[in-house]
Amino acid sequence: MANQAGLGEQRLLSLDFYRGLTMFLLIAEFSHLFSVLGSPQLEGTFIHVLAEQLHHVKWEGLHFWDLIQPFFMFIVGVSMPLSFSKRMAKGDSYEQLLKHAIKRSLLLLLLGWALYCIGPGKIVFRFQNVLAQLSVTYMLAFLIIRKPVVFQVAFSVLLILISEGLYRFFPLEGFNEAFTPGQNFGAWFNILISGFEDRGHWAMFNAIPTAAHTIWGVLAGQLLISDRSDKKKLQVLIISGIIGLVIGYGFSTFTPIIKRISTSTFVFASGGWALLALALCYWLIDIKKYLRRVLFFTVVGMNPLFIYLFAHVGGNNLIRKIILPFSNALFGWMGELGAKAMLGMLVLFFLWYICYWLYRKRIFIRI
Repeated sequence: MANQAGLGEQRLLSLDFYRGLTMFLLIAEFSHLFSVLGSPQLEGTFIHVLAEQLHHVKWEGLHFWDLIQPFFMFIVGVSMPLSFSKRMAKGDSYEQLLKHAIKRSLLLLLLGWALYCIGPGKIVFRFQNVLAQLSVTYMLAFLIIRKPVVFQVAFSVLLILISEGLYRFFPLEGFNEAFTPGQNFGAWFNILISGFEDRGHWAMFNAIPTAAHTIWGVLAGQLLISDRSDKKKLQVLIISGIIGLVIGYGFSTFTPIIKRISTSTFVFASGGWALLALALCYWLIDIKKYLRRVLFFTVVGMNPLFIYLFAHVGGNNLIRKIILPFSNALFGWMGELGAKAMLGMLVLFFLWYICYWLYRKRIFIRI
């Protein structure tokens, strides 16, 4: 529903920036600008090398783009303690918060599933996208949000170890190659739920190990609203992030880093990067007060669900069709590649401007 609430209350600006930057990168993908940057015509250039980092690794390894979903799921976790503490301060009970969490989780699952039914025009049981995955990670994180830190950490690690064990020791013939595409537990689970294996080998079961990202986000949020000094908060974030990287990369020779099936090393490595990214944002914005340019990204993060759904259902293509003739007329002289790049930037600008317009009108669409 649309929320007309103002922005006058005290906010964690670093979180707004972090969420906004992540969402800006997501909508940038819908502008097709990354595809232009990765054109074979630019092969061998720095731009092409950069573009490779803006696409998922085909199987094993880690590109920057593989961090975007973990960032988003982590950010949702960070915002949970902030939001819930405000609601409880207003008098809401835990039972009311639980009902809201269940409703929100089910809506996220429904929306995530519905996106897969739009293209083929029929019921398709797939749950690999970020909304469907988030519905599970959000609920798991909520159920333990009042538990001690040690319990939350232990629970997140347990989820990762359960996933690792299933991939390594799953007994069915044909699905016992832990880290081989289409021949692992994740592929079997996809077939069990949807009747077929995903062409890109994205596993629905990823929601279980990656719940750690949302749980770690909750812990980071609880840290940031605590009475500890800014210096101590920053130290904890940095040390935790480094631990995640050491575990993730350190054990990658034993368990490869694979995002498509969210291996344990991937979860730790991407979680480490998410913590360090938050630490950097917190240091730059909330400690050093470097606030310039924050609004540009923040406005995108104020309506993340809306802009994600808008682009997914074809809003970006509608914008593209409307401005295509004008873009070609203005930038056709730049050649095919240049004209496509300018078109992508214009689509991205209009996607951003929609978010900015909603922000100016104080319209925030949330569930």
